[in-house]
Amino acid sequence: MAITNKDTRIVTGEVRASYAYVFEPRKEEDGADEKYSMMILIPKSDKATLAKIEKAVAAAKELGKSSKFGGKIPAKLNEPLRDGDEERPDEEVYEGMYFMNLSSKQKPGIVDKFKNIIDSADDFYSGCYAKVSINFFPYNTNGNKGIAAGLNNILKTRDGDYLGGRSSAFDDFADEFDADADDLF
Repeated sequence: MAITNKDTRIVTGEVRASYAYVFEPRKEEDGADEKYSMMILIPKSDKATLAKIEKAVAAAKELGKSSKFGGKIPAKLNEPLRDGDEERPDEEVYEGMYFMNLSSKQKPGIVDKFKNIIDSADDFYSGCYAKVSINFFPYNTNGNKGIAAGLNNILKTRDGDYLGGRSSAFDDFADEFDADADDLF
């Protein structure tokens, strides 16, 4: 049976966005193509999403066997899903989470649960919660072999605290909004 895009594409359960560069592409390193990208944090308790990822990655490996890996799946293969407790034990946001980096040369579609298009970093930022459409695909670049995760589209499910220390103007001036308007000036 032939492996199709349907076999390597998933939609996650609710995840948290981090390092969200989804409105303007950026270069990861000199000489690289500009890409839209973000990291997603997946709760280890989300067994349904993890099962979908496992199945889609397995399909991408099979696809790569004939197209990228010379007829067999390599014993050492880079995979996209990483364990936050192991790789980033000192960072609280990764506790109890898996994480994965996603990227695309095409701008992802971003909508909210009311079908409104989101086109501003004020409305979708690192810290938001979302469901994400991902496609997994094999690569073999300069002997570096693995499965990558492509960013397709994003459905924002809710706001969250900003990651990276940023706060909103409403949070910063909450005490001022409660004050009598005459006391502000």
